[in-house]
Amino acid sequence: MLEMKVPSPGESITEVEIARWLVKTGDYVTKDQAVAEVDSDKATLELPAEASGIITLQAEEGEAVKVGQVVCLIDTTAVPTAPTAPTVPTAPTVPTAPTVPTAPTVPTAPTAPTPSVDRVPSPAARKILAEREIPASTVVGTGKGGRITKDDALKASKPSMGTPTGGVRRETRAKMSMLRRKVAERLVSAKNETAMLTTFNEVDMTAIYQLRAEYKDAFKERHNVGLGFMSFFTLAVVRALKLFPDVNSMIDGQDKVTYDFCDISIAVSGPKGLMVPVIRNAENLSFRGVEAEVKRLATRARDGQITVDEMTGGTFTITNGGVFGSMLSTPIINPPQSGILGMHNIVDRPIVRNGQIVIAPVMYVALSYDHRIIDGRESVGFLVAVKEALENPVEILMNSNPKQALEL
Repeated sequence: MLEMKVPSPGESITEVEIARWLVKTGDYVTKDQAVAEVDSDKATLELPAEASGIITLQAEEGEAVKVGQVVCLIDTTAVPTAPTAPTVPTAPTVPTAPTVPTAPTVPTAPTAPTPSVDRVPSPAARKILAEREIPASTVVGTGKGGRITKDDALKASKPSMGTPTGGVRRETRAKMSMLRRKVAERLVSAKNETAMLTTFNEVDMTAIYQLRAEYKDAFKERHNVGLGFMSFFTLAVVRALKLFPDVNSMIDGQDKVTYDFCDISIAVSGPKGLMVPVIRNAENLSFRGVEAEVKRLATRARDGQITVDEMTGGTFTITNGGVFGSMLSTPIINPPQSGILGMHNIVDRPIVRNGQIVIAPVMYVALSYDHRIIDGRESVGFLVAVKEALENPVEILMNSNPKQALEL
């Protein structure tokens, strides 16, 4: 009998949660078949079978288990059950002689019907309903046989705006995943432990629109990846981080740690919630390199294949709420980082260009930063540098040679 233990998803992780079993006790599994999904505080990972055989589960869904704990057993001596042969029909039964009828049974007295407990309140519930003058007929009972419990009565008597209609008002309670709990914990920590401030600006996206319209088809054909906005923003951020290195710094106790590399975290929405994979050494990547890495990481996050290592670290974060229609927001810093850039939707707006009012595609951008380590001059200067690069991408990001920069 093989004991399958929880492997270590990462160096600092000591506990995971069984998010979902993909098999049940008694199933025959094959080696490397995914048998469960487990949540750590950083990612959702699949647990593959270590051998083929009949599996016996040793942990429940939603249960927190320690790294190294046995979660299932596999009987490696078992073989797959062969399908049973179809049943051969038997010969028809020869009819026997008719049976002599027995004397009729004397009917017994009818049994009194058992009263239904549907909508019958418990004593505690009856008291609450009476005090609130709520008819029991308007309350849905969740107890055995439809009995109205004290909790049902309390929920039914919750004050609400407007006129009560007597309609069903249910609540659903579900335990948050370990990943979602960790995200919540980190977000609260960021709000409570940093001097977070946000500065805003707007970007005229006309030049990027023109570049994409001219080169996106050739870029796609040459590199098998789309020319999106993320490569422009990532390279603009890398340039701005070099100009304002304090934004690429972190606080460690009483020390300020400044990095000479740019590991850019990108916030993406996965099946289990927000995930933040990291583009390593983005300062060494071209437009093609950034787009290929964004596509790879986003696909792995969406398919639940992202690893802890791919989400560890990062010196600065970019989040794009614009894909969901957000006009403006104040993104929360991803600790221990000191800054995060928020992208938003692109809307045609009137702007002044060369003294004339024109309609242009405009995006509002936001930089949230830790004021303990980044001053106003650096934060505003950083965001202005991002704006300058995005509004003049050919000159600033492409060295005045778009075809060479896009490797066409």
